[in-house]
Amino acid sequence: MEDFSRRTDECIRVSVPARICLHGEHQDFLGLSVIAMAIDLYFTIRAWPRTDAKFIIHMPDLDDRDEFTPSQSLAYRHHRDYLPAGVNVLKKRGIKFNRGYDFVFTSTIPVNSGVSSSSAMCVGWIKTLLALAGDPAAHDAALVATLAHATEVLEFNEPGGTMDHYSTSLGGLVYIDCSVHPSKVTPIDFELEGMVLGNSLEKKDTKGTLRASREAVEAGIAEMKKRVPGFSLRETPASAVDAELAALPTELAEKLRANFINRDLCQEARRMLESGKLDATRFGAMLDKHHAQLRDRLGISTPKLESLISGCRRMGGLGGKLCGSGGGGTMICYAPGHEEAAAREIDRLGGKGYVIKKSRGATIEHFSEAK
Repeated sequence: MEDFSRRTDECIRVSVPARICLHGEHQDFLGLSVIAMAIDLYFTIRAWPRTDAKFIIHMPDLDDRDEFTPSQSLAYRHHRDYLPAGVNVLKKRGIKFNRGYDFVFTSTIPVNSGVSSSSAMCVGWIKTLLALAGDPAAHDAALVATLAHATEVLEFNEPGGTMDHYSTSLGGLVYIDCSVHPSKVTPIDFELEGMVLGNSLEKKDTKGTLRASREAVEAGIAEMKKRVPGFSLRETPASAVDAELAALPTELAEKLRANFINRDLCQEARRMLESGKLDATRFGAMLDKHHAQLRDRLGISTPKLESLISGCRRMGGLGGKLCGSGGGGTMICYAPGHEEAAAREIDRLGGKGYVIKKSRGATIEHFSEAK
C-alpha cells in the first residue's frame, strides 16, 4: 500500500469522534429522545489531490483500498456501499466531482462495536467531500449529520436513527429529540467524567439486531393504538396502559415496557444533567436500570458483556450498560475515581478497556485550497 507519510501536498484532514449513548438506546429510530456523548476516539480522513479524476481510498488499518470515478454514474456494488452513496447524496444537491483525490482513512474507533464507527466514517466522508468542493455546508454540523444519515441509512433502507450522525458531527454531550425532522439537538453544558468504555471483542450484527428490535416494538405500538385511542409511545404515561399491556402477546408487551422505562429514564437523566447537580449514585443506578431493560426485555446483552459490566462494578463502578445495538460490541461504565481500575479489569476479562472523555465534534483539522 502506498506510503503517504512523505507527501507534502495534503489538502485536508477531517477528524470525527466516536460516541456513546447514555440514555435512549434503541429509541432514536422510534422517534423518542436520546442523550449521547462524543468521546475521544476518532475516525480521520486525509486527502491529497491527484492528476486524474479518480477517487482512490486507502484503508491501511484494514489493508484494503477502494476506487471509483465520482463524475460517472455510480451504481452500488454491494449493500452498504457507503463511499459511492455519499457521492450520490451530494450529487443530488448539485455538487459536481471533476477532480480526483487520494484519501487515507485511519481510525482509533473500535469497528462494529456500538460506538458509531460507520457513522463517524460517513460524517467524515460527507464533511470531506463538501470541503473539497468548496461548499460552506462543510461547516454546518447539523446539515452534515443529515446528509451522512441519508448516506448510511436512507440510501440502503436501513432501520437506524439519527443519533449517531448528530452526536458525532456536533460533538459534546447532547440531548436529541428524534420526533421531528431534522432532529432537534440541545447541548448539555455538563462535564461528565468517570466514564469507561469496554470492547467485548465480540462480533455483532448491528443492522439485523436493530431491525428486529424496531419491528417488534412497532408491532406493539400498532396493536396498542387499536386498543387505546390517541396512544403515543412518546407521550402516553406507562401507568395509563398497564391493563392493555398485560393483554398483548408477551414479546410485544415486554419490548413496549422496556421502551416506556427507558423513555422515562432519559428524561430524568436530562433533568439531572441540565441542573448541573449530578447525584452520582442515582446516575449509576439509572444506567443499570436502562441496561436491565436491554438485557431482560430486549434480549440483546451477552454473557461477555455481563462479565465486563460486573467486573467494572467490582472495581468501584456505580453502574453500566451495553452500548449500541447489542449482541456483542461494547459496554460503558460510570466509575468516577476508579476509571483506570475498571479499564484494567476489562482487559483482564478478555476485553479492551478505554478511559474516555467528552470530545468536540467533527472538525476540519487542516485545510488549504487545492489548486
